[in-house]
Amino acid sequence: MVQKAKILLVDDRPENLLALEAILSALDQTLVRASSGEEALKALLTDDFAVILLDVQMPGMDGFETAAHIKRRERTRDIPIIFLTAINHGPHHTFRGYAAGAVDYISKPFDPWVLRAKVSVFVELYMKNCQLREQAALLRLQLEGNGKAEAGAAKEPAGLLAELSARLAAVEEQAEALSKQLGDESTDAAAVATAAHLERKLTGLRRALDALEPGSSGGQAAVN
Repeated sequence: MVQKAKILLVDDRPENLLALEAILSALDQTLVRASSGEEALKALLTDDFAVILLDVQMPGMDGFETAAHIKRRERTRDIPIIFLTAINHGPHHTFRGYAAGAVDYISKPFDPWVLRAKVSVFVELYMKNCQLREQAALLRLQLEGNGKAEAGAAKEPAGLLAELSARLAAVEEQAEALSKQLGDESTDAAAVATAAHLERKLTGLRRALDALEPGSSGGQAAVN
């Protein structure tokens, strides 16, 4: 059973959070509220999120400062941040948002369809990464099993290897389709780059898996 992705919504105004929930509810993912930067950072200590929607103007710790804290933490530095703001101070203000680590910077009022489409891309990328980590974990178990198995017990690892290859093929197919979709629709450069990074990881995992096939001379060195 595939777990739902978590999306962090950060805004000090309850009505804005309610509006975001209404827009994103169609994605059927888990929406987590935070009414301040401090509350957002606390949520990020324990949960993994696919994407963060972060309001810029908040009392106390504003969006820029919150993003800086997020990017300094190893656990959270790679989570995509979409800034939402009602203020428009020109290119300099937008540049500050990207400099703080945002993948996108959207001014209010925004098009609900556009926002939902952008968020859905990062949710899909997150889910593909989760699948990739699952395949990598199975591969590590396979390698450990090979190291401990007796010479006469090679049939069972071979079956697991075939299952791993089939699961990886399914993820590869989905990742390829997603990359093509992003390219055709000229989506944000950050999303395209993230998809390319995912495909590179899949390529490395495929090479490692191929090295375990009978007759291969690659061995465990291909995984390291």
